[in-house]
Amino acid sequence: MEKAKNTSTQQYLNIISEYFCKMRGGNCPVFQQVSYKSHIITALGSFLGIGLISLLNLYYDIPLLVPSLGATAVLLYAACHVPMAQPRNVIGGHLVSAAAGVLVYQLIGSQWWTIALGVSLAIFIMNLTHTLHPPGGATAFVAVYTGQDFSYILAPVGLGAFMLVLIAVLVNNCSSQIKYPDFWY
Repeated sequence: MEKAKNTSTQQYLNIISEYFCKMRGGNCPVFQQVSYKSHIITALGSFLGIGLISLLNLYYDIPLLVPSLGATAVLLYAACHVPMAQPRNVIGGHLVSAAAGVLVYQLIGSQWWTIALGVSLAIFIMNLTHTLHPPGGATAFVAVYTGQDFSYILAPVGLGAFMLVLIAVLVNNCSSQIKYPDFWY
């Protein structure tokens, strides 16, 4: 009996040890050399994209949406090769997140837990539709928190995401070192 108890205890300790070992991480990746021209193009794209989003905000007056689209700009202009920065993910992720947030607000209202529900639903739908885009979580948050109606989905969210992608396509391809997008759908 004592030996079985020791074996069981050892198994639990191994499981716990493996769990915490996952958190160690690995070595820092080797950074690729990027030319100054590429950095300038990245900065130019970001300036143009966020400038347009700021102008869009003057019309729609939803300042909390700007940080969400600002995070999208970081992905589009500085990390455009990651899957979450591809057009399907950017546009689709923002649209389904906005829809999830608006739906939750329209059906249940704005409470602390409905904000969490809206963001969780957005993540769930983005995963199902293969449109995972982390800034989409903030888009859903804003929809519930600020009490948006269904028009929020297409404008300003859809329009803003589309404008950022369009600028990324036009500007990122000015560099010989960058090709964007890697895929459309």
